[in-house]
Amino acid sequence: MAKQLRAGVIGSGFIARVHTRAIRDSGHIVAGIASSSVQSAKNAAAELNIPNAFASWQELIASNEVDVIHICTPNEFHAEMAIAAARANKHIVCEKPIAVSGSEALDIQAEVLTNQVGFAIPYAYRFYPVVREMRTRIQNGEAGAIHLMHGVYLQDWLAAPESNNWRVDSTAGGNSRAFADIGTHWCDLVEFISGDRITALIANTSVAYETRGGKKVQTEDIASILFETSNGATGSLTASQVSFGNKNKLEIELDGAKASYIFNQEQPDKLLVGGQSSNQVVTRGQETLTCADAKRLSTVPSGHPQGYQDAFNAFVADAYAGFQGKVVDGVPGLIDGLRSSALIEAVLESAETRAWVQVKSVANVLTLQ
Repeated sequence: MAKQLRAGVIGSGFIARVHTRAIRDSGHIVAGIASSSVQSAKNAAAELNIPNAFASWQELIASNEVDVIHICTPNEFHAEMAIAAARANKHIVCEKPIAVSGSEALDIQAEVLTNQVGFAIPYAYRFYPVVREMRTRIQNGEAGAIHLMHGVYLQDWLAAPESNNWRVDSTAGGNSRAFADIGTHWCDLVEFISGDRITALIANTSVAYETRGGKKVQTEDIASILFETSNGATGSLTASQVSFGNKNKLEIELDGAKASYIFNQEQPDKLLVGGQSSNQVVTRGQETLTCADAKRLSTVPSGHPQGYQDAFNAFVADAYAGFQGKVVDGVPGLIDGLRSSALIEAVLESAETRAWVQVKSVANVLTLQ
């Protein structure tokens, strides 16, 4: 039996709580927490039954009582914290984007590789069982050659003009918001499922409201993207955080020569397979899934919903297994964080120049590997 790892969580917002539940569900220990203030850390520790509230994130990272650092803070702190964790020889789980610039992402890479620590990024939508089923079927050729990849990622939490959040601030969140925050999730998932890569894109970004909270909005509410892939497919994505009635609609459709495959994150127990004469709905369950990895991730009986927290729990369990030397397919790691940084930079460049932009390949981004 693998030993329990001890986690330290930096941050006390909603996503830190998702991380905390997942750490415990995977059989590991939440040893401590740090937040924006000592009192905030103490409050979170008391509420979440965490034994140690650290005075600062630096103290948490330095502690000998912690093996893994979970970075759940505003984006501007990700690089500094990840670099410090790597230098302290701690494994890292860092929320996306891993940095606010490509150069910062490369700085993280250098320290992670130098210190040989584990690194995982929570692209947890990969861990829905029907996503693994979709991936296996498509990569086995059941859809035929993929011609078109398209979809949306729509939210409404910033749809009202009075809505505001630290992510709107380009200093705290980076120069991209809608694409960096949710569009990268969509791109990671479509590339993971298809095994293909976005090579070039043209993007348009826009804001719904010029100001929020009395300050000029400098990050996009909406990103619309056309793209081409290495295997010759074309595609499109609309990412929006101002679309009323959509809480978290991540939908992907891959259209091939033999069939279409459709996944909607708000209905995660269903996979739609489209055909010319009939459609098929594949539901999650041991008797309906054909992929061994999908069956592994299907942990509750058929007909009982399995959702986001379950997927996140599976992500943490597999990431920690990787930290302990086990080879686990599909865990999003440093290479995927760097890939997202390259896509963010391409989107920002294209939106500014209003022209097609080549996306840096992973080989070019991973300059130290």
